[in-house]
Amino acid sequence: MRWLRQLLGSRRVQLDPGRQQALLRDVRQRYGARSQVRFPEQVEAITQLLNDDDGLVVAARIVSEAADEAHADLQAQAHDVHRRTGRRLLVHRRNYRPLWKEAGAALRWPLFALPSGLHPYAQVSAAVVVVGSRAPRLGRVSDPNPLLTRVFEVLDLTTASWEYGRVRVDTDAAALADRLISTAGQVLAAIDDPPRLPPPVRELMRRNNTLDVHDPAGPQVVGGINLGARMRETFLV
Repeated sequence: MRWLRQLLGSRRVQLDPGRQQALLRDVRQRYGARSQVRFPEQVEAITQLLNDDDGLVVAARIVSEAADEAHADLQAQAHDVHRRTGRRLLVHRRNYRPLWKEAGAALRWPLFALPSGLHPYAQVSAAVVVVGSRAPRLGRVSDPNPLLTRVFEVLDLTTASWEYGRVRVDTDAAALADRLISTAGQVLAAIDDPPRLPPPVRELMRRNNTLDVHDPAGPQVVGGINLGARMRETFLV
């Protein structure tokens, strides 16, 4: 694999696992829902903190951890629904949309309650920015393919929650979706043999509707986001 050859063959990549743990601990403890700082400022501060190869490893770990924890949470929710009602819900990581279409009203969006304390609009959003901005370096520190899968997974969770999970589309939510789309495109461009786009993305790319984007602090509509158009301009290149 090209990424493994790069990782083993490059003497210029010097990673420090101890520093990575310290960075991850700092990002978890200082930022998120408990912080008094607005999410956009948190994202900017975290991206500056994770501005080297060790930071890139931490960012990749944050994205993957968020996706893994969200999947585990949805599995637990599906099990609880089955225990209470006898209704079986299928949880497929490659495509969450059928699950949300069937049971959106019975589910909570897992990214707002990750056990690690990561917040989708703070640490996760910032990690996505770091991964995208340093996508050409991914092959030197890890395998980019599983990470790309997790980026698409978080994108699927985010967009499906708007449509079926009653999650409000505000500027922070729209920024997360936009960053996920942009980063997925940047990682795809950095991979020699990119995989096929997952079903949720292909479904949304066939659409052309614009969703209202609200002010996080009030009911005002301050803009719009057209997911289909944004994905087409990013992925159809």
